Amino acid sequence: MTVSVRDIMRKDLHTIAESSSTQDTAKMMNDLKVSSLLVVDTHGNPIGLVTERDLVRKACIKDKLSSQVTNKEVMSSPLITIDAKSSPSLTIDLMLKNNIRHLLVVENESGKSGRPVGIITPLDLMRYEDYPRKEQQDVLEMILEYYI
Repeated sequence: MTVSVRDIMRKDLHTIAESSSTQDTAKMMNDLKVSSLLVVDTHGNPIGLVTERDLVRKACIKDKLSSQVTNKEVMSSPLITIDAKSSPSLTIDLMLKNNIRHLLVVENESGKSGRPVGIITPLDLMRYEDYPRKEQQDVLEMILEYYI
């Protein structure tokens, strides 16, 4: 059986408004025990991801209160996505190519852009133990060194 991103991704997709403060975002991440949230515009369309790393590197270093910094100012954008039918190998390659640790998983519908269905991180990939190539496991461990 071939394993796809859909089989190993996190299916709980939590969203937050672009206008919400980074303080609210950090509280929500803490409450939900997640490391990223999908940022949506006023119409509910996905426009970016905000991660713990974004909060630290883009919000905490500013000389402003976290209640005064919005997600729009710190989110990672444009969104980098991967199709739910893709392989774990492709996921690893995409993360490395773009130097990212969170990918929005989408389900492509004919003629339309992908509908968000989950998030995948290196930790999710580490749970998948049947690596086609040994070097992929080494690469994941390298990504996780910077992730944790």
